[in-house]
Amino acid sequence: MTTSRGLRLWPAALILVGAAAVLAWVWASADSPVAMTKPTVTVVTAILTTLLLLVWWLLLSRAPWWARLAAAVVVAVLGWSAGRFVEMRGFSGDLVPQVAWRGAGEPAPPLETGAAATAEAVGLGSTESVGSEGEITPGEAATAPASAAGASAGPSFPQFLGPNRDATLTGVHLARGWDAHPPVEVWRRPMGTGWAGFAVADGLAVTQEQRDGRGIVVAYDLETGVLRWSHPGGVGFRSTLAGDGPRATPTLHEGRVYAYGVDGWLRALDLATGRLLFERDVLGENNGSAPQHGIASSPLVTDGMVVVVAGGPHGRSLVAYDALTGEPRWSGGDAGAGYSSPLVATLAGVRQIVVFNLAGLVGHDVGTGEVLWTDPWPDRPEKVAQPVVLGDDRVFASMGYGIGGRLVQVVRGEDGGLEANVLWATPRLKAKFTQVVEHGGFLYGLDEGVLVCLDPADGERRWKKGRYGHGQVLLVDDLLLLVAENGELVLIDPSPEGLTEIARHSAVSGKTWATPALAGDLLIVRSEAEAACFRLPTEKGA
Repeated sequence: MTTSRGLRLWPAALILVGAAAVLAWVWASADSPVAMTKPTVTVVTAILTTLLLLVWWLLLSRAPWWARLAAAVVVAVLGWSAGRFVEMRGFSGDLVPQVAWRGAGEPAPPLETGAAATAEAVGLGSTESVGSEGEITPGEAATAPASAAGASAGPSFPQFLGPNRDATLTGVHLARGWDAHPPVEVWRRPMGTGWAGFAVADGLAVTQEQRDGRGIVVAYDLETGVLRWSHPGGVGFRSTLAGDGPRATPTLHEGRVYAYGVDGWLRALDLATGRLLFERDVLGENNGSAPQHGIASSPLVTDGMVVVVAGGPHGRSLVAYDALTGEPRWSGGDAGAGYSSPLVATLAGVRQIVVFNLAGLVGHDVGTGEVLWTDPWPDRPEKVAQPVVLGDDRVFASMGYGIGGRLVQVVRGEDGGLEANVLWATPRLKAKFTQVVEHGGFLYGLDEGVLVCLDPADGERRWKKGRYGHGQVLLVDDLLLLVAENGELVLIDPSPEGLTEIARHSAVSGKTWATPALAGDLLIVRSEAEAACFRLPTEKGA
């Protein structure tokens, strides 16, 4: 005689209670390393809970054998279907997996699309002078009239984060109301993969893309979006976690393009034609290595030099080359490469180059590359956001992953040299890969996707509101122009009293991590799939 036993439910109950406790703890966390992983931990917890419940059902539930077999068949079919019809497309800024139907979405068309129009636009007259892949080759494009190649003077945004590399622009007075006069789309075009922003000068908008598995430097007409020229920009880069393609925004200076490829090759090109002037294997020459997600640091042009992050040991962390010839000028520091870009600042009366690298904040002598001062940070995780110079002797830097920001004061030491003192540190502004700006004596930036106003006097947070994802910001005179991670434009009146949204406008589709470029009243926004240029409404008489 056999005794019938019912389902053994307590293991399933224990699994569910444990999962609920983990999620409650994670979502109750704030301003901690755990807080930024809420979406990721939720997804992982859901997957583990499902697997544990499956193990319980198959091995411990005491369910009839046919029911357990049916469950195994269903799981196997679902797993096969997922692998056959669904693919991983990457992750959001919060590290949430993004999946899509396999094959859904069209890749960017090759650059030969519209080649005849491109050739005519640069004065070549026919497609005979266009390369076999639709590229205007450097040598041929050099014969085009300079005026046709966009050499006329005009509004500019010559480098990463604008003229001063601080995401702050003056002289453009944006209109506060977009209901009656919204931004006007000037052009829109599909883009190759990559997160490089645009730099604008002489009527050209220049960026880096990846098409057909290789990197390229590309120039488009600012007013029309028509291809002007393209130049091979190195090998391709693939990353499911961080996305494919180049990251670094080119720098435009005195008729030249300085582009730093994701593979560590620095190229100087003629801005009007795309003709190669010189190139250097920065990582190879300096025994450097790219960080996990590839080179993302944009070149700095100053004092007749182009300065780039090399990440090499033994005095080769930061290197400078002659901007005209490409010959080495100096090197300094020992830290590995980060993702932030070097900038020029005057601190404690000393003009210097400041960079946020793998080891932390570092000040380098402009003329020699010698390290003047350091502010050590944890080697991990990634450091991406640009340092913000405040006044004559202070620098604010921030990073994500639960670390936050700190304010550093650079002063003269007893020996006459420079040293860095930490005035305060806070987890209340964690800029993962966005930019922080200063306005009216307060700092504004995205704290793991939520806008924050921080008081630099003491590091206290005035407010935290508005979920925009891991987008980008520009301070345009007295207004904050925010590009959300979903590609939406948001105009904000920055004030320590609270968040005031003025206007919204849908700009581009797809994940939007690249920094925008604002040249005059023309704004270029780039997502993972496309780029679009808008003419922003401005105040009358501005």
